Amino acid sequence: MVANQLRKRGINNTAVLDAMSTVPRHRFVSKIYRSMAYTDNPLPIGHGQTISQPYIVALMTQLLQVNIKHKVLEIGTGCGYQTAILSILSKRIITLEVLKGLSKKSIKRLTTLGYDNVDFHCADGKNGWGKEAPYDRILVSAAPETIPEILIKQLAPKGYMVIPVGPLYDQFIHIITKDKNEQIHIKKSTPVRFVPLV
Repeated sequence: MVANQLRKRGINNTAVLDAMSTVPRHRFVSKIYRSMAYTDNPLPIGHGQTISQPYIVALMTQLLQVNIKHKVLEIGTGCGYQTAILSILSKRIITLEVLKGLSKKSIKRLTTLGYDNVDFHCADGKNGWGKEAPYDRILVSAAPETIPEILIKQLAPKGYMVIPVGPLYDQFIHIITKDKNEQIHIKKSTPVRFVPLV
């Protein structure tokens, strides 16, 4: 997966590649899909949600420019795969999942696998998590049609947010940065297709 799907497509951040090599992706999908766990495809995880294809997980993580000093807010825990990658790369993760069934499963899975720097909350990601703001990095794993202003407010100076934005068939990854003077800069990146941020 790392050699053929990530390196060959321009993922060159060593820490991201190492994390993707370490996390057992097959543990984050149901048994019926385990033979496909390392193919470059999204897969169903129940509740109308998916685990993103490995390349998109790697790309968004690379764009986030996260390091071990950072506190990260993740919107959309899903099955917890992206959470596990972020757990390896950062100091602490606050992750939000609006669907109770998915949240319970991801808590059990990540705890069992030993990712112990993660705080889980079953909450609406559109509102962020103001109690612990600001965040050095914010990663959103579902697509709103417009960038939620409240998430921009929860981003720290010199912070980065990576988020898919747009309606279902016209989504692009956006990189939002807040400079030291709290000015906002937005860059549009790769076209994608994510489930809606609900």
